[in-house]
Amino acid sequence: MLSTMLHEALGHGALALLTGATSGTLTTVAWSSVFDSRLVAAGGTIVNLIAGFVFWVALRAARNASARTRFFLLISCAFNLFAGTGYFFFSGVSGFGDWQQVIAELHPYWLWRVLLILVGMASYYCAMLVVGISLVRYLGVSTSDHARFRRLMWVPYFAAVIIEVVAGLRNPLGPSLVFESALPATAGANCALLFLVYYVPKTTPPGSNNQPVQRSYVWIAVSIALALVFIVVLGPGIRIQR
Repeated sequence: MLSTMLHEALGHGALALLTGATSGTLTTVAWSSVFDSRLVAAGGTIVNLIAGFVFWVALRAARNASARTRFFLLISCAFNLFAGTGYFFFSGVSGFGDWQQVIAELHPYWLWRVLLILVGMASYYCAMLVVGISLVRYLGVSTSDHARFRRLMWVPYFAAVIIEVVAGLRNPLGPSLVFESALPATAGANCALLFLVYYVPKTTPPGSNNQPVQRSYVWIAVSIALALVFIVVLGPGIRIQR
């Protein structure tokens, strides 16, 4: 939810309002306004990449924080990095989405699409290494403990897919955006979480802070409240004017 709102609200919406738009509609799957530009189209990805870096720096500085806090920072870093890097590859392969708008009038067009695919593949692989190594170093998960890797990575992945689809189905622009935007941005971009353990270098030493991520009903309650806002309020969309 956080990475989606950083992408749509800050990366697209706020940038559009600052550079020419007078109003627009914000939903969980898109920002739409009459005004558009290459900068606005690229803004969502740029914000996700910056946010991913910020969360990673915060994670490195939070070595003595609770396991829950470190896990939140890690998974926030992961969702933002995967969304940012994955969009290059998605637009290059599909010819759809934000970066399709960025390169639409550039020539030779086929070369720009190839470059998007190559940059997407390279940056996504780097993002996988950053997230996987951080999981080992800052949460102390051993690369041989596949069961713990799956528990920590699969639960956020499937929770994100369910929440995004439910919220996306309520958007006013039609259910097609669920398949064109919500699913590629969650199920597709974050699929590295399903097999991340296989891409972490085996020589990565586990960190000394190996506390288990204990269940917290405070975190659960906050998550449920935010999910309701995400689905009920942002799902159908809100009108924003400046």
